[in-house]
Amino acid sequence: MVFDLDMIRDFYSNFMSKIREIRNFVNHPMTYSEKILYAHLEEKIKIEYKNLSNKSYMNFLPDRIVMQDATAQMTLLQFMQTKKCKTCVPASIHCDHLISAQYGYNIDLKNAIDKNKEIYNFLESASYKYGIDFWKPGSGIIHQVILENYAFPGGMIIGTDSHTPNAGGLGMLAIGVGGSEAAEVMSGSSLELKIPKIIGVHLIGKINGWTSPKDIILKLSGMIGVSGATNHIIEYFGEGIDSISCVGKATICNMGAEIGATASLFPYDVNMKNFLNQNGRNQVSIMIEEIKDFLKADPEVYQQPYNYYDKVIKLDLKVLEPHINGPFTPDKATPISKMKEEAIQNNWPTKIEVGLIGSCTNSSYEDFSKAISIIQQAKKKKLRIHSEYMVSPGSQKVYSLIKEKGFLSFFKEIGAQIFSNACGPCIGQWVRKKNKKNVRNTIIHTFNRNFSSRNDGNPNTHAFIASPEIVTALIFAGDLTFDPRKDMLKNEIGEYVKFEEPKSMEIPIKNFNKEELGYKSFSKKENKKNLPVLIEKNSKRLQILSPFLSWDGNHLFNIRLLIKTKGKCTTDHISMAGPWLKYRGHLEKISENLLIGAVNAFNHKKNKIKNPITGNYGSIYEVCNFYKSKNIQSLIVGEDNYGEGSSREHAAMEPRFLGVRVVLVKSFSRIHETNLKKQGILALTFLDSNDYYKIQEEDIFHFYINKICPNKNIKIELIHKNGNKEKIIAHHSYNEKQIQWFKAGSSLNFIKNQ
Repeated sequence: MVFDLDMIRDFYSNFMSKIREIRNFVNHPMTYSEKILYAHLEEKIKIEYKNLSNKSYMNFLPDRIVMQDATAQMTLLQFMQTKKCKTCVPASIHCDHLISAQYGYNIDLKNAIDKNKEIYNFLESASYKYGIDFWKPGSGIIHQVILENYAFPGGMIIGTDSHTPNAGGLGMLAIGVGGSEAAEVMSGSSLELKIPKIIGVHLIGKINGWTSPKDIILKLSGMIGVSGATNHIIEYFGEGIDSISCVGKATICNMGAEIGATASLFPYDVNMKNFLNQNGRNQVSIMIEEIKDFLKADPEVYQQPYNYYDKVIKLDLKVLEPHINGPFTPDKATPISKMKEEAIQNNWPTKIEVGLIGSCTNSSYEDFSKAISIIQQAKKKKLRIHSEYMVSPGSQKVYSLIKEKGFLSFFKEIGAQIFSNACGPCIGQWVRKKNKKNVRNTIIHTFNRNFSSRNDGNPNTHAFIASPEIVTALIFAGDLTFDPRKDMLKNEIGEYVKFEEPKSMEIPIKNFNKEELGYKSFSKKENKKNLPVLIEKNSKRLQILSPFLSWDGNHLFNIRLLIKTKGKCTTDHISMAGPWLKYRGHLEKISENLLIGAVNAFNHKKNKIKNPITGNYGSIYEVCNFYKSKNIQSLIVGEDNYGEGSSREHAAMEPRFLGVRVVLVKSFSRIHETNLKKQGILALTFLDSNDYYKIQEEDIFHFYINKICPNKNIKIELIHKNGNKEKIIAHHSYNEKQIQWFKAGSSLNFIKNQ
């Protein structure tokens, strides 16, 4: 079973000739990232593309688009506005976000199908009409399914989920985008991408002992920070990659999103070949043999990396130890040997209430086999768990294999709860028992994000990130400070025992058909032009979109401050997930959650801001909706890396729907800045970040923009409550095309006008 075989064959048959053509005018050795970018340029290759850095933005033609069910709803609603009869680029939808983890595998899946029937019918009918691959609820988490079935070395894929870069573990340039970008590419437009710089991460030595691939990205997160790789591709190389499996590489690429990377990828190697063959895709690995030397950087790059990468970071895997990152941010990295002193210094609760393994970051057969090796030792050593333990398989294929191998029995024997093949607790789809909101507590998981309230809705939950083997070992201790490399545990008969190093087990080879894995096959021959997309009348969950109004060409005067946010403001703060996921297809309803997690800089409270017209305080939605009813336009002010986290474009669509015209911050995350631009919001950054502190609670703003153009700063006038005025300057990164989006009211409006 191989998807896209003809497309991949065509791509590989032309790949070498494209690279050779590039070499006619590129007079320097190329990184692997450059090869993939050049090979996917929209325009005919010309001498002006001698160096990608000559332009700020360029247009690319991705090979495939992937969507998960939460983001696919708004993507399809926007695609429907283009009036296209089918997608112009191969696409797939994966139903993984709407399954709540509560009772266990079968019950949760059944409940999700019953509760979300309307959404699944909409997604399936749209897939049928527009020629989109449809993966049913229970088939698995989008990124694991993509890795198993679609990813191929050298290709380019975009996805409406920030962890799409997971496919970089199979040598693919995979980029997270907003739904409007996906809708545009589906309708035949190219992907506009700010040309990224490239960070080379040189891995030397070999992973050993308790250290895992997860620890590489946990360490790197601590070194770089949550925005340190913004507008960069991270390209791994060196002898150290040989000791990392394909799924281990995917784990590393997946969490590149946590440091802001546009994408992360590894060069093709034998581990990727083995993974393709293990997943029934040997036809792809056979095709690669002829061009495998092209699916990596040129030898000169590896010989003198400092000459060809914008930045080089060296990591010695021989001395890398397991890490535990958190709480509340994925870049607070602590070597396990330092955890005891860090916990004391920071007054973290060290008793582990729950350990969770799985998610798109660590849900492969290999990940679970390492956990099982710990559990098998514990059984022999007569140890029992001291924390709750929960398991989320990554795909139906993984679930079938671990069931057949007896892993499920081992998990259940120690009291583990097995959830569906879905995101579940990772994205807040977790009905956690004993979840007392006013009690400080600690959980540890293998997920990629650990923002406040993300997993269980509890701001007092301290969530830590680690590898599956570390999480599993720590639930037998029940304590965050346990170091399984050297510490001993007292067993049921009073003996002190110590764990040995975990071992992974070879993946069994088994042939599956597409339907067994949850794929829904559709007829390719039927004329579907007049087929309906199923949206129930008076639906509370789906709402046909109306176009946003275009800009009138005038300055933006008398703009009211909505909120000045303080500190970290991620997309989880702007448009919370969890219980709000069910409204992802209904813009009016989900807009009620706007910024409910953000902290007001003036009173240090969440979801409580002043309405200067009435003098009263209310929720952000109440005040913003009041402004909208009075035709008052507003703006949001924020700090660094505003919009960090998920690719969810709802964080841009909600403020736009409620009349927010400007977002002014110290700096943006890449995807969120693009999403704001796509929806017609003016995305600006302070030229002097200290101007953030000049903004007062009842300020009114004038933005002088009637002659907005690229590379020209914008003048802003602040009018304070006492009548005093101040002038500040803001920067923007709009190019000519993006200014046309703003003028049209949104990028989709611009496309329709074309």
